Amino acid sequence: PSPGTLCRTKPTDLVFIIDSSRSVRPHEFEKIKVFVSRVIEALDVGPNATRVGLINYASAVRSELGLQSPQSKAALLQAVRRIQPLSTGTMTGLAIQFAISRAFSAAEGGRAGAPNFRKVAIVVTDGRPQDGVQDVSARARAAGIEIFAIGVGRVDMGTLRQMASEPLDEHVDYVESYSAIEKLTHKFQEAFCVVSDLCATGDHDCEQLCVSTPGAYRCACRDGFSLNSDGKTCTACNGGLGSALDLVFLIDGSKSVRPENFELVKKFINQIVDSLEVSDKQAQVGLVQYSSSVRQEFPLGQFKNKKDIKAAVKKMSYMEKGTMTGQALKYLVDSSFSAINGARPGVPKVGIVFTDGRSQDYISDAAKKAKDSGFRMFAVGVGNAVEDELREIASEPVAEHYFYTADFRTISKIGKKLQIKICAEEDPCECKSIMKFQTKVEDLINSLQQ
Repeated sequence: PSPGTLCRTKPTDLVFIIDSSRSVRPHEFEKIKVFVSRVIEALDVGPNATRVGLINYASAVRSELGLQSPQSKAALLQAVRRIQPLSTGTMTGLAIQFAISRAFSAAEGGRAGAPNFRKVAIVVTDGRPQDGVQDVSARARAAGIEIFAIGVGRVDMGTLRQMASEPLDEHVDYVESYSAIEKLTHKFQEAFCVVSDLCATGDHDCEQLCVSTPGAYRCACRDGFSLNSDGKTCTACNGGLGSALDLVFLIDGSKSVRPENFELVKKFINQIVDSLEVSDKQAQVGLVQYSSSVRQEFPLGQFKNKKDIKAAVKKMSYMEKGTMTGQALKYLVDSSFSAINGARPGVPKVGIVFTDGRSQDYISDAAKKAKDSGFRMFAVGVGNAVEDELREIASEPVAEHYFYTADFRTISKIGKKLQIKICAEEDPCECKSIMKFQTKVEDLINSLQQ
């Protein structure tokens, strides 16, 4: 099930109390708005479900969004987008008082406390209030308002504790900077979920293990088993050395790959390296860059662990000339996968060719030879790459071995598909790392697309 479908939020009056004093810079204020929007997106918004209000404060207090305002998600998100910082002092106590007397009042759309009903305030601040918060927060809590306090940067932790409801460890959060506030999105999406643990409710069909996520779940297997493609059942693993694999990247460093894109290509390589188990007995990685000439950056097995491979990839400098893909493929077949260059006999050979343009030389013979030699060839093309060439390089079935994207920023998505493809040929039990890795990749994709 998609996350969120089973996250029914209890009827809640939720009011955000947001500090926009002058220490909060405009770009930081935007981050708070993103956080608020993400939390709203996960809620079950509606007149009889969750209603949202927002108070913006500095030296003065401004109601930006009342609980009685039109409560469609689109309207709320639009209201959040329009909020501007006030950029004066920090009167947190005043803002909490405003929440009690105005924001949660019936006149402003607050609903009287039915038994299954929550009143929640989320306070986000980066300062030390210029007024007292202890008494006013106690009054708010006595009035049945549950307070979450989020502190950012140089905030005074004592103040957060004075504001927040018990238990404090669930109601006080600290993040070092506004860029990190999104880390909390998940927590708050979960905090408003009624059914957040579907594994506990037994509402799942996993054969062995069930792992809960807010409003959703996924299946997993015990050690020694791997998850089948149906995502539910498990198969016992056969032992063995694990996935021995000789993997060589053939990277286009021609001048059409601009420097900033070359950096994305390095991230793409490291993303795939991350998913491998690197050792003498398991995966070895080699890297070759080509433009008008071919340069071996490092042969198979030179580096014995991921950290060193990734460092070497980061250091790779950019050749910036033509595009001799044919010559590079020939090098791959004749040199990269030879024993002299560290290739191991009897170990599966995988080549990942990355290019962004039409080759200036003839590729057919070398491409055919690579496949005839039993190498598994993947072709990844970006921008002006020519699909016919990619298909010629790719192993059978071609559709599963070539990838094309118009934009460098989306190559990490290809990276993710590739990990699974490379992995699928191995003992699935060695693919566990891939699954752990998936979550890392999602974050990576998001950060690359910022």
